[in-house]
Amino acid sequence: MPQGDHIELHRKRYGQRMDHEERTRKKEARSVKKTSKMAQKLIGIKGKMFAKKRFAEKAAMKKTIAQHSERENKHKADEPVAEGAMPAYLLDREQTARAKVLSNTVKQKRKEKAGKWEVPLPKVRPIAEDEMFKVLRSGKRKHNSWKRMITKATFVGQGFTRKAPKYERFIRPTGLRFTKASVTHPELKCTFQLELLGVKKNPNGNMYSQLGVLTKGTIIEVNVSELGLVTPGGKVVWGKYAQVTNNPENDGCVNAVLLV
Repeated sequence: MPQGDHIELHRKRYGQRMDHEERTRKKEARSVKKTSKMAQKLIGIKGKMFAKKRFAEKAAMKKTIAQHSERENKHKADEPVAEGAMPAYLLDREQTARAKVLSNTVKQKRKEKAGKWEVPLPKVRPIAEDEMFKVLRSGKRKHNSWKRMITKATFVGQGFTRKAPKYERFIRPTGLRFTKASVTHPELKCTFQLELLGVKKNPNGNMYSQLGVLTKGTIIEVNVSELGLVTPGGKVVWGKYAQVTNNPENDGCVNAVLLV
């Protein structure tokens, strides 16, 4: 049975509810949760179709955001060097070209959100679990083998307190704990000994990041307040990321390069 247009007729004759706009706004706000629930529940071909549709929507949204955050800027044009001598009055002159680029802040935020940085060591050797951990047997008859001792350098915070030995699963030896790192500034070509604030990302996995394991290629946060770095707004920069460039367990120190 066709519905006709009785809903439109009713609206024309009697109008809408007093709180119609508010209800519509709330329904729109709640739709995100509903979509998320559907994405989690749908399986099989329906799930695939739904995921494809969501992917297309997100891609379109990202493109729109990118277009809004684009700005025009002037930059030096890379032109081939002209043959022959250049007149003195033209030596200081630089050819400029206009290009659309994303603003640096938006780029930086996106990279940080994705957990990606322009790093000195983009690829590092993966470390096997057997190399990272040593199995410790416990119990009266040494039958239990659920404890692990970390064989690599680690970082633990100032207020760190060990669990009771009976319940400690991951043991971080005090001889392999580090609190400072020798950080090189790539532009200043100087090395500073700075305090470690935390381990941001270990390339071998999230578990190692949480345990504070320092291996080659790990992104660490260091205290750069001594260097006197300031933001464009004039605030002193407190912490900055750096990448570990050596094997600390072999060298007995942590060497890193600051990510600027």
